[in-house]
Amino acid sequence: MSEPFVGPDGLPRCRWCGSAPEFLSYHDQEWGFPVSDDIRLFEKICLEGFQSGLSWRTILAKRENFRQAFAGFDFHAVARFGPADVERLLGNEGIVRHRGKIEAVIHNAAHAQELVAEAGSLAAFFWRMEPDPATLPEPQTASTSPAARALSQALKRRGWKFVGPTTAYAFMQAMGLINDHARGCALRPLADQARARFQRPV
Repeated sequence: MSEPFVGPDGLPRCRWCGSAPEFLSYHDQEWGFPVSDDIRLFEKICLEGFQSGLSWRTILAKRENFRQAFAGFDFHAVARFGPADVERLLGNEGIVRHRGKIEAVIHNAAHAQELVAEAGSLAAFFWRMEPDPATLPEPQTASTSPAARALSQALKRRGWKFVGPTTAYAFMQAMGLINDHARGCALRPLADQARARFQRPV
């Protein structure tokens, strides 16, 4: 494993969060902490899809623009978007203007509604895919996993797009379905504590 990044408070952290100034607060306040809010879950899987082929720094810098463009990632609202909205979004310089990814968000929003009808909530569906921590690879060493491949396949069977296994793994890392903070990272035990307190949705 690479040497940790030492933050301005002197605490060690995952190496990656020292590569851009905006990563520190994202790492400390969001990444790896469990989420049960359907809107946040939908937002994250959409943004991970937009990241495909790009850097997370690019997406994170544009996150507020994405939120404004996609109705706060309220998938009920996004599912009503039509061709005029696609053209509007393609003209929005504040987001990634990739037709396929934009159309995938709208397409996936309708499937998110179907998934809520099936499972009760997006959170209930996603958290049923939580892997046993004992089966996980050493933190920060993998780009996907059997659980991420299973999640990707489950979504694809339901018609979702831009949800490959690498995207699914990054989603699971960020939303706390796994704790992938590096061993020695000061946030790893805090994420463990949050996961222990977290009430899994059913």
